Amino acid sequence: MPRLIPSAQDLAVFLGENLLGWLVLALGGALAAGNILALVRPPERPQAESDLPRPPLGRSLVMIAVGSIAAIWALASLIAGS
Repeated sequence: MPRLIPSAQDLAVFLGENLLGWLVLALGGALAAGNILALVRPPERPQAESDLPRPPLGRSLVMIAVGSIAAIWALASLIAGS
């Protein structure tokens, strides 16, 4: 007779056992790439009067470093875990 309630062994985890690693890789990569693109190609004209013409260099470099470290760490964890 088939079981109506699956056991814990029968359930698959969404995106495997490394979901946190994939999420950190995606968020870290997006943080680094977005700030690099904001520095390389700032908006042609600000949308509002309170917008800055260019992103602050110091803050952008810190965010690039944090995002890169998170993405590299997550990638190393995913490679080592498989």
